[in-house]
Amino acid sequence: VQLQASGGGLVQAGDSLRLSCAASGRTFVSPYNMAWFRQAPGKEREFVAAIGWSVGKINYAESVKGRFTISRDNDKNTITLQMNMLKAEDTAVYVCAADREPLTSYSGRYDKSDAYHYWGQGTLVTVSS
Repeated sequence: VQLQASGGGLVQAGDSLRLSCAASGRTFVSPYNMAWFRQAPGKEREFVAAIGWSVGKINYAESVKGRFTISRDNDKNTITLQMNMLKAEDTAVYVCAADREPLTSYSGRYDKSDAYHYWGQGTLVTVSS
């Protein structure tokens, strides 16, 4: 599974951005548990949001809850991260990730990096205050 994130950019605090994560080749994202993580300069990677392959399985980090929305677009074979009311502390490289195998259980470890096997290249989001 090869993933590619896009949609980052430079915005002002309070603005919105929409990130996309696309799978390449013949891989379909619909049967995979997937997630967004981010890494700010000088900080460790942190969980942002996760979406299970089955309907209704979605979780967010407390820091983004109510501002970010993760979703799937199976027609476009992508997952998206709609980010509203951006803050300076949201500045980071955002990376999407997929579970090792399709149709696996959406576990309580959705916010752990080692729960995911495939990682895409990140996209930089910079929020100026």
